[in-house]
Amino acid sequence: MTAVEAFELITQGGATDFARVIAACESFGPYCLIGGLAVNCYVEPVYTLDADLVMIAASLPALTADLREKGFKTEGHANSVNATAAGSDLRIQFTTDQRYQAFLTRSVDAKVLGIHVRVASLQDVTQGKLWDELWNDGDPRRRLSKRKNDELDLIRLAEAYPELKSLYPDELREQIDRG
Repeated sequence: MTAVEAFELITQGGATDFARVIAACESFGPYCLIGGLAVNCYVEPVYTLDADLVMIAASLPALTADLREKGFKTEGHANSVNATAAGSDLRIQFTTDQRYQAFLTRSVDAKVLGIHVRVASLQDVTQGKLWDELWNDGDPRRRLSKRKNDELDLIRLAEAYPELKSLYPDELREQIDRG
């Protein structure tokens, strides 16, 4: 069984839904993958049910409407627009945080779940994870497991690319150095 087949089975259609979302993104302008799936492009992959993306801000409303026409349920939140397909366990999140817009111009081509996708650069994926770790760490509504998942992604990146550690907060850098 291939990784794509396994993901499709485990997420109940998530790989197919991911491909549908990426096709829609391609139609509406610049986009790129960020978050855990993007981290997986640079280091040994781990399982995730989330697909985090950034879309050029001007096109996000039209993309959201298009996804609804294609059967996705969408919900707007303070810093994101989330989309899910009926019966699928894949959670798609488009960030509306303006800091991520600059990632679009530096994104690279990669293959994710069997399809070609624009992915944030290594530096930008790392920066996004640092923002998640630092920004959301103080949010009491954010589960400890989510905070630790971001920390783990940063550790995985630093193990593969030690030069990234210079960007990390002292506490995390010291933790990595202690091994």
